[in-house]
Amino acid sequence: MNIDLTGKRAIVCGSTKGIGKAIAIELASLGANITLFARDNEAMKKVIAELDITKDQQHESISADFRFPDQVKEAIFEYLKNTSEVHILVNNSGGPAPGLAIDADPNDFLNAFSQHLICNHHIVQAIVPYMKKVNYGRIINVISTSVRTPIPALGVSNTTRGAVASWAKTLSLELGPFGITVNNILPGFTATGRLESLIKSRADARGISSEEMANEMKNSIPVRRFADPMETAALAGFLASPSAAFINGESIRIDGGATPSI
Repeated sequence: MNIDLTGKRAIVCGSTKGIGKAIAIELASLGANITLFARDNEAMKKVIAELDITKDQQHESISADFRFPDQVKEAIFEYLKNTSEVHILVNNSGGPAPGLAIDADPNDFLNAFSQHLICNHHIVQAIVPYMKKVNYGRIINVISTSVRTPIPALGVSNTTRGAVASWAKTLSLELGPFGITVNNILPGFTATGRLESLIKSRADARGISSEEMANEMKNSIPVRRFADPMETAALAGFLASPSAAFINGESIRIDGGATPSI
């Protein structure tokens, strides 16, 4: 199986912590040159220091705040002025705050769509010409299992993630003829800061401790634990590889079997 990414350039968004950081580490370990894309320059410097580096690998960073799509658009086009190749893109951004959909301010939906769908689209429009040149592209969107089954108390997130999944499926039809695949990873409960926030929110709403809430959530998963971010990163590494060339337009769950559907 060919999962060698030597010589490939990968842009990984939201890559200073959690799943995004884990994916950057995994792709680097497979030989890719990594470009981190996040807003915190100091945090990106620390991540770059953790990445595997051989004599042929070069890791870089782009700084922009994904709350502002125009800033993201400007940053990616500026970066591409001095870059000849992009083979892999991982769209990943922290989800909206927990809460019921019925209680959400309409602006919460607008802000979430801007941060996720619109920013993703700006980046894809910028890098696809580079992928077309070499007839190789892997666009991977880290979304959520809420694409399959809405998650309670994540109303804005559920809505936005579904839109991103539909956008990605549409792109997979349009870009497939150029050797570019578009797939979604749907993580379940994964041990990240985002999950800690969700646990606290649910615990507070129920009047129980975070530990009790975490145990209850683990027991809802057939494998009785949360995922490690590196487990999700391993799937991203495969989808980015030459061996995944015929996997296109898919939304793949990695949730320990928790989603109650086939």
